[in-house]
Amino acid sequence: MSASLMIVEDEELLRETLADALKSEGFRVTTAGTKGDAVSLLRFRPIDLILLDLRLPDGSGLEVLKEAKMLSDEIVVIIITAFGEVETAVEAMKMGAYDVLIKPLDLDHLSLLIKRGLGNQALQQEVRYLRQREKDRSYLGEIIGETPGIRKIKSLIEKASQTPRTSILIQGESGTGKELVANAIHFQSARANSPFIKINSSAIPESLVEAELFGYEKGAFTDAKASKKGLLELAHLGSIFLDEISEMKPSLQSKLLRVLEEQKFKRLGGVSDISVDVRIIAATNKDLEAAVSEGSFRQDLFYRLRVLEIVLPPLRERKGDIPLLTSAFVLHYNQEFKKTVRGLSPLAGRMLQEYFWPGNVRELRNVLERAMILAEGDQILPEHFSLTSASFKTASAPGHQDLSSYALTLEEVERRYLQGFLKDFPGNKSEAAQRLGVTRTTLRKKMRALGLD
Repeated sequence: MSASLMIVEDEELLRETLADALKSEGFRVTTAGTKGDAVSLLRFRPIDLILLDLRLPDGSGLEVLKEAKMLSDEIVVIIITAFGEVETAVEAMKMGAYDVLIKPLDLDHLSLLIKRGLGNQALQQEVRYLRQREKDRSYLGEIIGETPGIRKIKSLIEKASQTPRTSILIQGESGTGKELVANAIHFQSARANSPFIKINSSAIPESLVEAELFGYEKGAFTDAKASKKGLLELAHLGSIFLDEISEMKPSLQSKLLRVLEEQKFKRLGGVSDISVDVRIIAATNKDLEAAVSEGSFRQDLFYRLRVLEIVLPPLRERKGDIPLLTSAFVLHYNQEFKKTVRGLSPLAGRMLQEYFWPGNVRELRNVLERAMILAEGDQILPEHFSLTSASFKTASAPGHQDLSSYALTLEEVERRYLQGFLKDFPGNKSEAAQRLGVTRTTLRKKMRALGLD
């Protein structure tokens, strides 16, 4: 699609001459003769490049430049100025203008400068995309784990990424990594070099979801001053991730079903169909089948989304992966915080295994981030954790005390845990210390601190 240009110039003859010349080169051109018109157009129409006169009847072109850069730093702005306005033009360059042209204009030079500016814009977008893609493929963006449940998830991701258009439904509790799975499917697929757009149905007001997803035509509603593409159009040839799909209202569900079945839809206020080639990946932390039974979610849409279903296990069901996850997070935060923490003390590691993890991997990451901030030596200790004592459900060895009381402090949880552990080694502090991976002296200090000496 050709680039969208806006000419902001108060001299009508020059404005129309430039518009005709640039239209003949295949550009889509919008014109404005005042600052007010230019700002209004910027807010309701996507613009790639602006030719901007500094002197306007109702204000300075610098105000238009400022507004443009606030809306998108990627908009290319070429300043048109008279010779005597050089100082203002220099100020415009400091504010982010791409270049300055002195009147009268050479159309050949202008055309070359526009193409160069748009090329630079495309390069910046490509660099940003590649950086984001690299970020999504980093070890924190991968599915970390080797338990059977996670190996199965990785196998399903590989199969899903090999299909060109199959819709995917990802189900799992909050914090289990549904978005990471969606990332992996898109970036390992043939669509990896095309857009990957994400929308959270519960994070956008219900009245705006439809306009965001399908777009709208000019005049579709009161504030629709210009047509706008929806996210489905912007995701053409790529993928769109619909998080919290269970929150989508029924009227939108029927429209989404048509997209899945026909790859077509209409914008709000539109009369003609728009065709797209897009893969839909949906996710929910609710039981979607139960929502179908309750009548809050369409059965036909549920089955159409669930062509390939991926159910993520909660962290409490894959505790064998906690050491791998912990190592990855410690490595990450060592780099971020410039620390040299080697890992967790044995007791701290055991406490992570005993914890119920209601917030799953997201909670583990947050807990370890806090612990890494507080850690002063080369180990994370139990006192560095902020864990809810109510979520300690069991102990690791027979005969240990239940740690699920809601009244316990974290210190009391640690005291009871160590007390239960020491019962397995009556009178033999040396063996207990060896099993915990600490010296006898360290064990005695910990016992004294917890009132167990």
